[in-house]
Amino acid sequence: MLPHNTIERQLRNGVAIAVFAWNEEKALRTVLASLFRQTLFERVRQSGSRTHIFCVLNGCTDRTPEVAEGVLNDWLEANPGKESITTRVVSLPERGKLRAWNEFVHTLSPTEAEFLIMMDADIVIRGRETLWQLVQTLRWHPEATVSVDLPIKDIALAKRRSVKDLLSLGMSKMVRHSEAQLCAQLYCMRSEVARNIYMPADLKACEDGYIKSLVCTDIATRPLNPRRIQRAEEASHVFEAYTSPAAVLRNQKRQMIGLTVLHVLLDKFIPSLPKSQKRNLAAFLAEKDRAEPGWLLRLIAQHLEKRSFWNLFPGMLTHRLAPLRRLPWTARLMCLPAALVGVGVTLCAGWTAYQSLRLGSVDYWPKAERASDGFAGDLGLAQPTQR
Repeated sequence: MLPHNTIERQLRNGVAIAVFAWNEEKALRTVLASLFRQTLFERVRQSGSRTHIFCVLNGCTDRTPEVAEGVLNDWLEANPGKESITTRVVSLPERGKLRAWNEFVHTLSPTEAEFLIMMDADIVIRGRETLWQLVQTLRWHPEATVSVDLPIKDIALAKRRSVKDLLSLGMSKMVRHSEAQLCAQLYCMRSEVARNIYMPADLKACEDGYIKSLVCTDIATRPLNPRRIQRAEEASHVFEAYTSPAAVLRNQKRQMIGLTVLHVLLDKFIPSLPKSQKRNLAAFLAEKDRAEPGWLLRLIAQHLEKRSFWNLFPGMLTHRLAPLRRLPWTARLMCLPAALVGVGVTLCAGWTAYQSLRLGSVDYWPKAERASDGFAGDLGLAQPTQR
């Protein structure tokens, strides 16, 4: 492990942060409050470099752009280290996080930025060192290309939990023991790797699985290496869990659509490409989107001709049970009810996903049902001044 002061001296090329938002006027103040508390800004300033913050908004129809501009301006004006920080709000007319991701990585982020941090606008970052730990982890692990934190469901912090809360937490416990987990809500990536990745237009709700596969295989050129993704110590964020039956089913439908699209793209299409196209995969996929709109939808339609709703992708019915094998026996027994419920939900969600996919619809992203403006009260965050 490198000494702390050595890390700071080596960080000369800066960090760019993207906050992706779609109609988050209520939650945005809270997530930005947790962002502003991070020690990353002072660490980067002390190293003689800069931090760039981009609020990348996509297809917003509420006051998210005005809120973002007001909160960023107020914070920057009051920040004593503002000479080392740049902020910008970018509003894209079309909805879609993946479009926003492409815009940030390939157009907005400064070419000199060494690390790119991606975060959603409906989470709260815990601890003041989380973002710095993400950057440090990539310094400590030269073989890693992505660093992640620990995602925590808000119900895990609740004093009282219902049966459905316990089932939800049981599913999280199983997933947490899997290798190379990447939660798209918050992660850090080496910029040179990110710029070799392009999100196809019809990929939709599969960002985390797509990035995980490409970074762990060196852009589809080598066998999978889970060490490409490393978890940062003492780094975490909180997000609102889906707990109502309707919300859980909608979220599972999104996941079934996403996993089906990933199977078609990563298991069938990309492996069939010649090495020359894999070596420059980002440019190849960007050109394919431009020249052949809807090409991925056509591949999905061909895939569905030979599939049933319970077999959209390999291991569909068993992927909820597979994580049990990595747990101790006592933990297996505790998590078994959640796994069995997950199988049932998968079947129901698979049926609804199958119907949507047959209609050529992959653009499905249910909005979280919030009872409040975020988690500021739980984590002791002060809300930024409203404008």
